[in-house]
Amino acid sequence: MAYSVIKKPSDYFNTKLYTGNGSTQSITGVGFQPDWTWIKERNNAVDHKLYDAVRGATKVLESSNTGAEGTDVNGLTAFNSDGFSLGSSGSNNGSGDTYASWNWLANGAGVANTDGSVNSTVSANTTSGFSIVSWTSLASGSNYTVGHGLGSTPAMIIVKGRHESNSWQVYHHKNTSAPETEYLDLSTADATADYPVWNDTAPTSSVFTCGTWSGFDAGGTMIAYCFADVQGYSKFGSYTGNGSTDGTFVYTGFKPAFVIIKGTVVAGDWCLFDNKRSEFNLTNKLLLPNTSDAESTPSTRVIDILSNGFKIRGSSSDVNSSGNSHIYMAFASEPLVGDNPATAR
Repeated sequence: MAYSVIKKPSDYFNTKLYTGNGSTQSITGVGFQPDWTWIKERNNAVDHKLYDAVRGATKVLESSNTGAEGTDVNGLTAFNSDGFSLGSSGSNNGSGDTYASWNWLANGAGVANTDGSVNSTVSANTTSGFSIVSWTSLASGSNYTVGHGLGSTPAMIIVKGRHESNSWQVYHHKNTSAPETEYLDLSTADATADYPVWNDTAPTSSVFTCGTWSGFDAGGTMIAYCFADVQGYSKFGSYTGNGSTDGTFVYTGFKPAFVIIKGTVVAGDWCLFDNKRSEFNLTNKLLLPNTSDAESTPSTRVIDILSNGFKIRGSSSDVNSSGNSHIYMAFASEPLVGDNPATAR
C-alpha cells in the first residue's frame, strides 16, 4: 500500500482556477506561497506562462514557445502567502477570460549549491521531491555537472536556456531503456530522440550532467525543474498503449490531481489533465503544454481519474498508441491510504 510522508498533497501542489478582471488582482486559495506557477488561459489560444521564485516574479518563460525569457511587469507580479498577484496582462488576467494555474512549493528564492562542477542556485523541497535550479552554463560539450538539491535521484528534469531562443529539454527516467541517452522536447510534439544532451549519463542523488546541446552556450543562464518520485504524492512512470477506449490502467498509489502524458515512440502532443477543470469522469478538458491552443474537450484524448491511479479512455495515439510507450508525470490530490484515504470520483 502506498503510504506517504505527505498527508495533505495540496500543501505542496495545487491547481487554482480563476477569472481575469483586466486590471490587477491577487489570486488566493492556493494554500501556500508557490515557488513555481504555471498559468494557461483556457478560452483563448495563448502561450503557457511559467514563473518561478528563483528567476523572480515578472520573469516569464513559455512551454509552448522556444523564446528567451521575457519580462512582463503586468504579468505575475508577486508570489504571496496564499497565491500570487497579477497585473493587467491579457495573457494572465484578461477581463472575463478563464485561467488555470498549477502551483508547486519549493523553498523560496534559493540558496547556493556547490555539488556540481558549476555552482548553482537551488530552491529545493526534499519532502515533496521538487527543486528549481538556476546556473550559468559552460560551453556546449563541456560535459559538466549541476547540483539539484533533491537528495534523491531525479525521475524527471525539465531544462530551458533563459538567454536565447532554444527548446525545452526533458529527461524522464522511463523514456527508453537508456533514458540518459535520449531527450524529449516540451515545446514540440516530437518523439524521443537520441542525442547526448545529458552526456549519456544518468543523474545521481546530487547532480545531473549537461552535455552536447546548443542551449548550453557558454555564459548562458539556465533554469531546470527537477522531480523525484515521492510515494503516495508524485509518480513519474510509463505505460504501454492498447489503442482502445478501454485503455491501460496506470497505478500511481494515489488519486491524481494533475497528469501530463506524452508518447515517446510516436510523435504526439503533451496532454495535460487536472481534477479542477474536470471535476468528474470522464476527465476530458485538455490543454497541451507544447501549443498555445485553447482548452478542448476531445473524445479520443481522455482519462478517468481513480482513487489509485488513472485509466486511459481514449484511442488517440497521443495517449494510447497501440503497443507503444507513453511517459507521464502525476501529482496527488489524495493519498491512497493514511489518515484521509482516497475515494473514487
